[in-house]
Amino acid sequence: MGKSKAMQVLIVFLAFLITIPLIFIIIYIFREGITKINWTFLTKIPKPVGESGGGIVNALIGSILIVVTAAVMAIPLGIMCGIYLSENSTSRLSYWSRLSVDVLQGVPSIVTGIVVYFWVVKPIGTFSAFSGSIALAIMMLPILIRSTEETLKLIPFSLKEAGLALGLPYHKVILRVIVPCGISGILSGVMLSIARIAGETAPLLFTAFGNPFLSTNLGKPMQSLPLMIFNYATSPYDDWHDMAWGAALILLFTVLLLNIITKLTTKRWNVQL
Repeated sequence: MGKSKAMQVLIVFLAFLITIPLIFIIIYIFREGITKINWTFLTKIPKPVGESGGGIVNALIGSILIVVTAAVMAIPLGIMCGIYLSENSTSRLSYWSRLSVDVLQGVPSIVTGIVVYFWVVKPIGTFSAFSGSIALAIMMLPILIRSTEETLKLIPFSLKEAGLALGLPYHKVILRVIVPCGISGILSGVMLSIARIAGETAPLLFTAFGNPFLSTNLGKPMQSLPLMIFNYATSPYDDWHDMAWGAALILLFTVLLLNIITKLTTKRWNVQL
């Protein structure tokens, strides 16, 4: 009994220990960045070198456009692939598809950026936000596919049998019975995949490239929060360092919020099951 209690205490201690680095990172970034955030910071474009003030509105809007475009491309394809893998788990195509998804999930983000650079950027002859969205969409796919597949596998087979017994076509059973029953788990995968790409910098260095001005044209270079943080943090100017801390705080809390929403959605899904 004493050994069991000691092991429980050790596990609780180690679980708390792994949260310490995150707590220190959040506190440090909050302390450095909170004083830099104001209305001007959120609504103005950056000032030229040597001028104080300016903001990050171009990076905020750019990040939203790039991530939303990537989500529009990746979510339908990822969900459909996940549905196929859950419904045809033993076929040869499913085996190789699942293997490809596992390999793709392990590909470094910078490699994805280089590949999209040669696939998209070089042929069209210019950097663009759209090419950045393609790179991010590729990174979203493994998470979307796996989460959809695993969620739909938890749906009782009797639901499908009941739908088919009532005379519904197979595609209607999938779209109107199976998918709605697993929508919470699928949405959690969507949120998790968006959180995964929201802070990616490497693919955008080779694709979106960045833009000091406010732009909404997906066919042209566009700024984003990760790119701005990278460029400003490595610059020799103190004003840019301050802006990098403020942008880092906004990006950090955005990713934290997305992960919290994902956890709450997953918890609700487990309760429903």
